[in-house]
Amino acid sequence: MPAKEAIVIGAGVGGLALAVRLRAAGFGVRIFEQAGHPGGKLCEKRQDGYRFDTGPSLFTMPELLDELFSLHGRDPRDYYSYTQLPEICRYFYEDGTRLSSFSDPEKRAREWEEKLGIPPEQTRRHLQRAADIWQLTRDVFIFDRFGDAGPFSLRPILKGLINIRKMQVFRTMNDFNCRHLSDPRAIQLFNRYATYNGSDPYKAPATLHVIPHIEYNLGAYLPAGGMISITRALEKLALESGVHILYGHPVERIVTENDTVLGIQSKGEGYPADLVVSNADAAFTYGRLLGDKSIEARILEQERSTSAIVFNWGIRSSFSELGLHNVFFSADYKEEFRCLFHEYTLCGDPTVYLFISSKYEKADAPPGCENWFVMVNAPADKGQDWPHLVAHTRNAVLAKLQRMLDRDIEPLIATEHILDPTLIEARTSSVAGSLYGPAGNSRRAAFLRHPNYSKKYRHLYFTGGSVHPGGGIPMVLSSAKITAGLIQKRHA
Repeated sequence: MPAKEAIVIGAGVGGLALAVRLRAAGFGVRIFEQAGHPGGKLCEKRQDGYRFDTGPSLFTMPELLDELFSLHGRDPRDYYSYTQLPEICRYFYEDGTRLSSFSDPEKRAREWEEKLGIPPEQTRRHLQRAADIWQLTRDVFIFDRFGDAGPFSLRPILKGLINIRKMQVFRTMNDFNCRHLSDPRAIQLFNRYATYNGSDPYKAPATLHVIPHIEYNLGAYLPAGGMISITRALEKLALESGVHILYGHPVERIVTENDTVLGIQSKGEGYPADLVVSNADAAFTYGRLLGDKSIEARILEQERSTSAIVFNWGIRSSFSELGLHNVFFSADYKEEFRCLFHEYTLCGDPTVYLFISSKYEKADAPPGCENWFVMVNAPADKGQDWPHLVAHTRNAVLAKLQRMLDRDIEPLIATEHILDPTLIEARTSSVAGSLYGPAGNSRRAAFLRHPNYSKKYRHLYFTGGSVHPGGGIPMVLSSAKITAGLIQKRHA
């Protein structure tokens, strides 16, 4: 019997991981990618002697990636390697506080006690709470087929309902952190983790406290060669396992008959398949590729996650006070999120995230120089005047960095490249430029997230950051595993 044929739309991390899993299960797989390269958001840009990772910059839960290579009997270390970070992030506050967040629990506790006045036991207990929430939620919201009717998912859902209060669904992240932390700077630090899926800590449930558990208790890493090494390793594995990748082939529409998917059309040519998996935004898939405006509208009724304004700056200098990951906090965090989610704009004092891969990968910048990936959270695109907002934000970021680092930054910029929500949408098909699909700003958000299959269209599946379980590399890899399991179950 010939192998079932699957088409995957998009060669992002989710699409590549899904393709690798389907090949291991014996499916024939073709990936259609609109760009001339793989990666989706996890790409790179080279400019004037500087190299920039353009997407996710923190690598966690490497075992989820390693598993893909093991499926094909390959040693992951033959494809990529990584280093655990001894220092995860450096935090800069407007009151002059500078705080290092170390991987070693004892070293981290001592640093936080010295800089924030937090007793070590308070830090330990707060991260233990994160671990407890993780244990309760991982099999319900992260590693299971949530939303797939059937006995497979019944047990974890019942477990979730029994323990729903312990999952902190009914308390916001800010309320939870205020309840257990004694210093406002520590509260702000832990509130920040809501932004990892584009949400507002003053509205999002404290269930998201699992994110610091992943970063602190499970470990933070950097792949050798930068984050792009993940994309390259996945592409190599996919090709070696027999996946066919068609670059420069945007999917124009998904072909259906009587609500059953028959294949896709790309560059005017039809390609039949037994099933189609979209690694694109679910709203984009329904609205643009299926022409189904009613489902698209229902998805877009949910509040969209944040987007970003990104400045890639080649800097003609080095800064010893900066690390690999750096955060410069706003003086008024609540006002920042009010602007993002209520006014759909940026405040005058945004929090700034600064990633400098050349701290580890010296070839990413010329000698004595640094490659700065500078990002601020931005609202989803609602037709704002983005040229004005980008110029306003650039000035605010430069003023903030100059003030907090006590150096004039702008004369040091040797080269510059800028991304805003409209460009993010154009390049990644992320509707409204939202990086994570729907925001997690309600206790029902996890339940409302689109499942890994279509309830209307037979043989249509989804993977990636806009669907269950969410955005970020670990969640996207989990999404691919869940979707592959569903496909194997239904197309055996």
